[in-house]
Amino acid sequence: MNYNYPRVVLGALRGGSGKTILAMGLIAALRDKGWMVVPFKKGPDFIDAGWLGYAAGRPCYSLDSFLMGAEKALSSFTDHAIPDGFAVIEGNRGLFDGMDTRGTFSTAELAKLLHAPVLLIADCTKSTRTVAAMVLGCLHLDPDVQICGVILNQIGTARHETLIRRAVGEHCGIPVLGAIPRIRDNSLPERHMGLIPPQEHPEADQSVKVAEQIARQFLNLDCIVAAAMAAGPVRVPVQREDRRKAFIHESPTIGIIRDSSFWFYYPENLEDLSRLGATVIEVNSLKERALPALDGLYIGGGFPETHADELASNEPFRKSLLQAIHDGMPVYAECGGLMYLGKSLVMEHSVFPMVGAFPVSFQMEKKPQGHGYTILEADRENPYFAKGTILHGHEFHYSRPVEVDQKMITTVFRNKRGSGFHQGRDGLHVFNVLATYSHIHSVGVQGWAWNLVERAEAYRLAKRFSMPGAITGSVPLASSPTGGII
Repeated sequence: MNYNYPRVVLGALRGGSGKTILAMGLIAALRDKGWMVVPFKKGPDFIDAGWLGYAAGRPCYSLDSFLMGAEKALSSFTDHAIPDGFAVIEGNRGLFDGMDTRGTFSTAELAKLLHAPVLLIADCTKSTRTVAAMVLGCLHLDPDVQICGVILNQIGTARHETLIRRAVGEHCGIPVLGAIPRIRDNSLPERHMGLIPPQEHPEADQSVKVAEQIARQFLNLDCIVAAAMAAGPVRVPVQREDRRKAFIHESPTIGIIRDSSFWFYYPENLEDLSRLGATVIEVNSLKERALPALDGLYIGGGFPETHADELASNEPFRKSLLQAIHDGMPVYAECGGLMYLGKSLVMEHSVFPMVGAFPVSFQMEKKPQGHGYTILEADRENPYFAKGTILHGHEFHYSRPVEVDQKMITTVFRNKRGSGFHQGRDGLHVFNVLATYSHIHSVGVQGWAWNLVERAEAYRLAKRFSMPGAITGSVPLASSPTGGII
């Protein structure tokens, strides 16, 4: 089955070329023209995706064939894109940059998978005719990539723009669809992991307006829309099947800690929990004084280090979470969530107490301690993945564990790729808790959501029938619809 999804990919010659700001501006400008815009982000990213979703007024979905496989990435696109709407897909890094010299998992490969035209953004700083040479190289490196136009960024003067436009026109044969002058007012300040998330930006609405003004003033929106509408149909893969265990009669309640400390969640992960029958509610670790009544908890990544004092000061909440963990409540945590469940967070000369589920302290460093895609193999028993399961994920953290007593902790993953927690291992396990530095995507690991919902349901039933042994004891891992393996 084929459907038309007007769509365009924003690629660039390198990272840091202005893709996010231009994607935000394009989204906002298209919304103002009456389009229903769905944003997508290529690659493992939460911060840029947060800004795109903020500009669109709807979730931004990830498309990453390493995390989910090509067929599932295509399926995720058609699941969330709107026929006759407009899909804006922001690439990552340079257009052809992938995991190897063939550009595996690159933005270019994603564009080919989606049969989507590419707007190529070129940073023109201190360059003129050389820009045409780079664009020409992109056109010839892989002719199957449909580069529909070029956007010139960091233009210094009118003469600068004229020279580059003429060079691209004479040598490349594709149109220049925008020229952005050098703008010194940076309304999107950066932090060590990229852009400040919109939740923390004091002028988020103004930032989107600035990006929209740039797009409306300097981009040829009509030609961009025409290119997107001419993209043609997309093959719709077989949709994922929704199945639940027959014994689940009531929805287990699964909380997610979502506040300015923890907000790195793929929308698909939360949607899959709901699709499988869970009632998902948000919990605030900074403001609430106690954990609400829950059957399970999911703690995503974020910036616990920027709110360490507030997290440490909310002792009643930390104690209530620790008690729930000791009672056997299932908890799954990623990166920042892992740090929060440790004993303490060390920053320079200050030590901030955390939940204490694991006897490990985490220390913040100035350089990344883990960065990139990960491959994990579950080689020990745990609540969520059968032994032998292979997981594709990603990590980006500045923290490292200190005061690690190997005799006091259990890790369930062997790192086949990536830094992980410690000495080639990741995935700390205690009671019904599993916490890891790796982020996973449920489109690629569908068994994760299934097993978390099952664990939450088992915990709910055990509480109802007062079976503490069933709550804290070892419960056999049921088979998920996908077997939990990618």
